[in-house]
Amino acid sequence: MNISLRQYYDILARYLRPQKLRFALLSLLVFTSIGMQVINPQVMRQFIDDATHGKSLHILLMSALLFVGIAICQQILSVSAAYVGEYVAWIATNGLREDLAKHCLYLDMQFHHEKSPGEFIERIEGDSLEFSNFFSQMVLRVAGNILLLTGILIAMFRVDMKLGAFFTVFAIITLLGLNMVRGIAIPFQKAHRDAATDFFGFLEERLSGTEDIRSSGAVGFVLRRLFELMTKIYRLWRKSALTQIYVRMTAGLLLMCGIGVAFVLGSQLFHDKIITIGVMYMIIHYTGLISQPIRELTQQVESLQNIGATVERMGELLRQNSTISEGEGANWPVGIPLEIEFKDISFAYHEDKPVLKNLSFKVEPGKILGLLGRTGSGKTTIARLIFRLYEAQSGDILLNGDSIKRATLDELRHRVAFVTQDVQLFQASVRDNITFFNKDIPDETIIEVINKLELADWFESLPEGLNTRLQTGGRSLSAGEAQLLAFTRVFLRNPGLVILDEASSRLDPATEQMVERAINHLLENRTAIIVAHRLGTLKRADDVLVLEHGGIGEYGNRLELLADENSHFYTLHQTGLEEVMV
Repeated sequence: MNISLRQYYDILARYLRPQKLRFALLSLLVFTSIGMQVINPQVMRQFIDDATHGKSLHILLMSALLFVGIAICQQILSVSAAYVGEYVAWIATNGLREDLAKHCLYLDMQFHHEKSPGEFIERIEGDSLEFSNFFSQMVLRVAGNILLLTGILIAMFRVDMKLGAFFTVFAIITLLGLNMVRGIAIPFQKAHRDAATDFFGFLEERLSGTEDIRSSGAVGFVLRRLFELMTKIYRLWRKSALTQIYVRMTAGLLLMCGIGVAFVLGSQLFHDKIITIGVMYMIIHYTGLISQPIRELTQQVESLQNIGATVERMGELLRQNSTISEGEGANWPVGIPLEIEFKDISFAYHEDKPVLKNLSFKVEPGKILGLLGRTGSGKTTIARLIFRLYEAQSGDILLNGDSIKRATLDELRHRVAFVTQDVQLFQASVRDNITFFNKDIPDETIIEVINKLELADWFESLPEGLNTRLQTGGRSLSAGEAQLLAFTRVFLRNPGLVILDEASSRLDPATEQMVERAINHLLENRTAIIVAHRLGTLKRADDVLVLEHGGIGEYGNRLELLADENSHFYTLHQTGLEEVMV
């Protein structure tokens, strides 16, 4: 697997460009620090030669103070570079997290159904963390260490041409060797990261199903599967680690050869009195110092292999494109009910299992359609198609005569609202849950909507009002209270079409009355589609549509169907909707 340098550059340029001034400061700190590492041995060489030649104490003291001052400054610069580098890395990785999360949120729902939340967490968070060192100092360290290596070679040439030539050849061979082995661990790293993704997906699913697992006596099975996944991760990590040893061995072997030859050449030059004891110290120091850039370059090559695997995984994720395209805009009016029409809609989640077949119906503005059907008949699918969470294989859906494909996704999802049985709540305040974290909506507007929906009693029962903090998963609210909160969300958006998955069958009588009053206000001057589970809800409907086998089993005016003893709806009404449809 070969990742081109262009791919690395594109990622760096995208996430570091917004921080170009901070990155310039980081570059200055790193390069200045490295420059001082090259200069300080020169000061020590001069100090040793001055001492051996009997120079004055004042001159020796000045050299010593200069050496200590440069060393202190070099350490300060190194610490500062580390601090700025970490800051740059966090900003860049947060940008990467944002882009990956946004990309995943806009992918088709089919993709989300195939992956667990734990897998997405690992793909977004785990892969982003791999880039931390890459964004902070990798490129600068690579460039800086090459600069340090160049400075050392120049110093060696100034001492002796043969010594400089040897170290130049040595450096070139070492760098070429490291480049040759830089990609050998990428396939193993990618496999390791993929296994970690599977592990987190498994862990998330099992932890969320703890109650069912324990009640079914399946704890042993879960632990066994957990052990299998961890064993797989260990084996892949071991293979990856073994391949990285080749990189270290290559660098270590070449380094030992270089140090050995440097000692031999330096000793010979000193014996022939070509160099002084101070220069001999400088050669020994530079020989030791040369191991630093080679060692760091080796570490960066290892890190580059990890990042290479992550780049490949990111590429796979980013190549997953949504089949749902943005429209140019439909400009539907705000504050008035919308007409909706299904025209010959056919849809299947899987090609061999159609859910809807040539479905056609129309709901006039301000009218309410009651939607019935057995489990799997396509009731929820209709709502998903209206929101363009999925795209129909054939046919079209019209709002006020315009195809929903003409609208932007944000426009469509602001003009249409969907209240489900299972309302998603977040670990945040009631205000944030109602406004979806939109700080521009004032509290007065929220309270006005609550009063209009006759939810003042519910609101006053909250211990801290809008500041009441909900727990993870919304467990601090009952099912009915969660629906009341969802109604407030919808009312703030003022949509022209509301899809309501009625769930009052699960509510206590007092809460049910509040929900019923809120629904009455919610549906005023709005077109609505109600997925019904109770006869009481259908009293609101103007028309009733019964889905059967992906098509229309029965469709017409509710009162007319109720008066027709031959209609399927009449039979359902007589036998009890709860028994037949649920």
